[in-house]
Amino acid sequence: MADTAHSEPFSAFMARALYDPERGYYTRRIRTVGARGDFSTSATLSPLLGQAIARWLRQEREQQTKVSHIIEVGAGDGSLMFGVRQALGWWQRRRFDWHIVETSPVLQARQKERLGAKVTWHDELGTALDQCGGRAFIYHNEVLDAFPVRLLQRHEDRWHEVWVNAAGQESLKPLEIEETPDFSALRAWPTVSPRQRCELHAMVRDWLGDWAPHWQAGAMLTVDYGDLFPALYHRRPAGTLRAYLHQHRLEGPSIYANVGRQDITSDVNFTDYRAWASALGWEEAAYGTQAEFIQARVKTTALTGADAFLLHPDGAGSAFKHTIHRPARA
Repeated sequence: MADTAHSEPFSAFMARALYDPERGYYTRRIRTVGARGDFSTSATLSPLLGQAIARWLRQEREQQTKVSHIIEVGAGDGSLMFGVRQALGWWQRRRFDWHIVETSPVLQARQKERLGAKVTWHDELGTALDQCGGRAFIYHNEVLDAFPVRLLQRHEDRWHEVWVNAAGQESLKPLEIEETPDFSALRAWPTVSPRQRCELHAMVRDWLGDWAPHWQAGAMLTVDYGDLFPALYHRRPAGTLRAYLHQHRLEGPSIYANVGRQDITSDVNFTDYRAWASALGWEEAAYGTQAEFIQARVKTTALTGADAFLLHPDGAGSAFKHTIHRPARA
C-alpha cells in the first residue's frame, strides 16, 4: 500500500519533474531536441512542416495585411522557425517581426545559437502579444502535450484521481465529478473499461484563458498528437501517458524512475481543446490531420523517408492533428 500521507496529485508530480527551477527536465536537464536528444519532433525530422507553415503565414497575411508579428510558442531547438524563415525567403521574412515564447533556459540558448538576433524572446505569451499590440500570427508544434495533466483511473465504477508519493508509488482518491465541469465528457463516456485511465489537460485550458484577452487579431495554428474524445482512448486502457529517454518510450512505473531526466507527455484531447477555444469566442477555421495541413500547402513529390513519415496515414500523418483559430472579432 502506498504512503498516502506524503502524496501529491500526479499533476503536481509532473509539473515538478518537468519544470522545477533546479531539477526540472525542461528547465535544467534537457540537452536538445532531435537525434541527439531524448525525443524528436516533426521539425527536426523533415522541412515539410516548416514549409507548410510558411505557406499558411503567406495566406493569412493576404487576408490580414495589418498583422506583421509572428510568435512561435515552445520552439524546441529552433529548427521549426529556422525552416519557416527559410521557406518564406529573404523578402517575405523581412516583412515580419519574429518572436519566441520559451520557458526553458536551456532550449532558449539553443534557439539563440540557431536563430541569432533575428528574434525577440519572451517568457509568456501574454507579454509577447502586448509587445505586438495584440496582433500576431501564432503557431506551436508539440507544446500542449508537455503541459502537466490530471491523471484519472476508473475504480469500483467511479473515477479516482491518481496521487504519487516520493517513492513513485501511486494511490487513488475518489472524485466527485458531478461538481466539476472538467469531467462532463467522462460522465457521458458510453463504455468505460473497469480500470480505464485518462488524462485531463486543465492547465491547457487555464493557459488559454490567461493570454486570450491579449489577442486581438491574427490566427493561431496548433499541431500536436492526439484525437477526439473518446476515440483518443480506443484500445488504450492505460491511457496515453508516457515518457521519453534517449529516444526510448517508457510507460507504467518507468515514468517515475528518471525524475527530471526524461520527458513526460500525453496525447491531446482535441474535443476539450476545441471546446475551450470556442468558449473564448474564437473562430475555428480548420481541424484535421497533420498530413492534410501539409498536403494542402506543399507539393509532396519526391519524398525522403522522413518526409513520408510525417505524412503516413497509419503513423504521424494521422496521429498528429492541427487546428486553426482566429480571435473573436471586435
